Amino acid sequence: MIDVANNLRVIEGKISDACERSERNVADVSIVAVTKRFSTEVIGRALDLSLSKMGENYAQEFEGKRECFLGRSIEWHFIGQLQRNKIKKVVGHAQLIHAVDTLKLAKAISTFAESVDLFQDVLCAVNTSGEAQKSGVSPDALPELLSLIEESKNIRCLGLMTMPPLAKHPEESRSYFAKLRELRDQFATENQPLKELSIGTSHDYEIAVEEGATMVRLGTVLFGPRP
Repeated sequence: MIDVANNLRVIEGKISDACERSERNVADVSIVAVTKRFSTEVIGRALDLSLSKMGENYAQEFEGKRECFLGRSIEWHFIGQLQRNKIKKVVGHAQLIHAVDTLKLAKAISTFAESVDLFQDVLCAVNTSGEAQKSGVSPDALPELLSLIEESKNIRCLGLMTMPPLAKHPEESRSYFAKLRELRDQFATENQPLKELSIGTSHDYEIAVEEGATMVRLGTVLFGPRP
């Protein structure tokens, strides 16, 4: 059995070291435990270790796992691409949606949230690499998306997220993380301060912390290989 407790100790030590190198407060970095395709037993083990932020990628799986843990203190994060026809399964149930990347999706979330009288927090997903096959709003189109969200009543953007290109070495992700931080600094306003940066996965989370991550999305480094 994977020793999740030991994995977490190692991860927390590396995050602490990365914060020291970048002169950051370790309390400003949180772990989103990515439970995609892992069992509910794994989520229970994470909860026992005081991990309370759980990230899911697929609406159907998210819905099923959430129902298994009703009444538990879990902050659910939806970190995958959200299809507009699955909005009802996620909006109002996830505390944070990580990957809003189009005007249509932002409008659909806001419209549904308004129809059921709730408020939804999101992050804007940015394609910092410019890869044609990768999702995410382009940096040039980001201001329009942020403006639309800021003007909407039932949706709020807390920050930005990105996924860098697949790379052999973690250091190769640094420039994409730095680019996202620069975009945050450029477009943050008093009304929309964009405090959150969701960057870094099992492969490159130390680099992400050095570049300003407030959330790192960790799955295999925490729980082992996916089933």
